[in-house]
Amino acid sequence: MTDTNILREITPLTQSDCFMIFSRTKKKFDFPLHYHEEFELNLIINAKGAQRIVGDHIDQIDDLELVLVGPNLNHGWFTHECKSPEITEITIQFNKDLFEDKLLRKNQLRFMRSMLENAGNGILFSQDTIRHLTPRLLSLNQKSGFDSVLELMSILHDLSISRNTRLLSDTTFHKGLFNHNSRRIEKAFEYMNNNYDKQVSLTDIAKLVGMTEVSFSRFIKKCTGNTFIDSLNEIRLGHACRMLVNTTHAIAEISYKCGFNNISNFNRLFKKKKGCTPKNFRESLSGVRTFI
Repeated sequence: MTDTNILREITPLTQSDCFMIFSRTKKKFDFPLHYHEEFELNLIINAKGAQRIVGDHIDQIDDLELVLVGPNLNHGWFTHECKSPEITEITIQFNKDLFEDKLLRKNQLRFMRSMLENAGNGILFSQDTIRHLTPRLLSLNQKSGFDSVLELMSILHDLSISRNTRLLSDTTFHKGLFNHNSRRIEKAFEYMNNNYDKQVSLTDIAKLVGMTEVSFSRFIKKCTGNTFIDSLNEIRLGHACRMLVNTTHAIAEISYKCGFNNISNFNRLFKKKKGCTPKNFRESLSGVRTFI
């Protein structure tokens, strides 16, 4: 499968969220092979015969499936030979900076740190572990606020010390996951996240971080692989995805609320990045999403 078949997903999760839970029941898998910046813990029930692709690993799954996928690791589940009329899928996504490097270096969290690093290859958990944790995963979205964050940390810790885990992909798709990013990049992205709905110029950002426009353009490209405008557009599209999921606002209104002054440009960029129109994106996400 070539890279042209792999979709870069811009999730609705924002920097203000700790994590997101997406729960749904469906008859088939219809999302393409994709990757995204966030960690993803995926619980799948009653989908025996479906196919899992994680990195360079392909396999057929059993009735119970629990996989942790790291940032930018290609993954996807496909109907394949699954005949089940009622597949349950619980997806939990969280930002890679939810747990800081200094915290994960504490003795009590060393197993979690190791697990999150290994997630760059994809981790399949044992059937015993899945049976033990499934009730807690299914009830996670019934908790609120701080309690749900603590419960997620507890679940991740229990996963990190569980036995008979299996690394899936032979290739690691991330480098230096817990290295500190440049403070200048952090400052620039913080500003863009806080002002995505306004006019944000390269001049503004370069001045903010004390660099010339040319120097900052090279700097952000080197650090992220994206240009300044691509980075800003991805932030805006992420907030647009969130609004498409969480509100009933008209698509044109969402476009303007997210800093796109041209609806045609918004539709074009959205389709290029997501592989579908904003309307189709909204219609395809039938299920319950909870943001914590």
